[in-house]
Amino acid sequence: MNILVLSWRDPKHPFAGGAEQVMHEHMKGWQKAGHKVTLFSSLFEMAPKIEIIDGIRVIRGGSQYHLGVQLKGFFYYLKNRGKYDFVIDQFHGMPFFTPLFVFKPKLAVIQETAKKVWFLNPFPQPLRLFYGCLGYVLEPIVYLAYKNTPIMTGSISAKDDIIKMGISSRNITIIPHGVIISKSKKICKKEKMKTIIFLGILSPDKGIEDALHCFFKLSELGKYQFWIIGKPESRAYFKYLRNLTERLKINNKVKFFGFVSQDKKFELLARAHILINPSKHEGWGLVNIEANSVGTPVIAYKNSGLVDSILNNKTGIICKENNPRELAGEVEKLLSKPEKYARLQKSSVAWSKRFSWEKSKAASLSLINKISNL
Repeated sequence: MNILVLSWRDPKHPFAGGAEQVMHEHMKGWQKAGHKVTLFSSLFEMAPKIEIIDGIRVIRGGSQYHLGVQLKGFFYYLKNRGKYDFVIDQFHGMPFFTPLFVFKPKLAVIQETAKKVWFLNPFPQPLRLFYGCLGYVLEPIVYLAYKNTPIMTGSISAKDDIIKMGISSRNITIIPHGVIISKSKKICKKEKMKTIIFLGILSPDKGIEDALHCFFKLSELGKYQFWIIGKPESRAYFKYLRNLTERLKINNKVKFFGFVSQDKKFELLARAHILINPSKHEGWGLVNIEANSVGTPVIAYKNSGLVDSILNNKTGIICKENNPRELAGEVEKLLSKPEKYARLQKSSVAWSKRFSWEKSKAASLSLINKISNL
């Protein structure tokens, strides 16, 4: 088939995250199986409008915000609809509304519903409140258009959230994500000083502010160092985070690494003792599996996605309450119990080995072939 994938970001986008990585892996699987895959996504600074990535043709147009990429994608499809046999509509907040104009086999890919995350958008006030209210109210209405569209997601939490939007469970297929492990053979020992790490885009919805407050609590309890990996959502927000570390008097204990290579990411994860994940809402939590793969347990908030990717008291700890004090307390407790920590390390590595992209790609390939033959 000739497959068109509509997504607000592509894997090279500056703010591409787990959702983009997951979609890219599935597309590579379809392309390898003989399908021709084109990805239409938003244009960003310095990006070519057309590019080939791992055999996938990427076409860029429109802004990721204000429905810019959705409108460009709509007109692109109308102009080229004769070329495509199958369409993928990947949600992230707002979809591409394909049930309204695509009358060919299609699949909606939804990693997570947004819900209250709408209110953590990157716009300044009063735009933040306006878009937050607008998105929160419109999201359940938008899902009504997809009541008869097959949907693919990656976790039980995500499926449950989609069902709450009025979608029948019969239309939803869970295909667990794989995990990409660094090919580096370098063996990294844990740091001598207790090291806590945060990994993800530096934005309010990922919980970076709670992470810093957790670091502050831990700094009062003992000798720690804190590592942060990820790009900030904006320069202004990064400046705010820097100022926050100064106000909390932990600026000399926190190191911001920014974006790092895959090998460097896994090296840092391996050297750290614990990954903390105070994300407000996730579809899965790929970073948790990445940390587990190098023997690093995770302590996280009790939120959607995180409760799927972490086995409580086996590969990490799920907090009873979602606040920095509880997060810090669980870190301190776990590191004070060497036997339990070692047990969680061993279970973490075993858990991570259960996730294979070969299995996931085969499952999604089977799904699109089944839909196209209905």
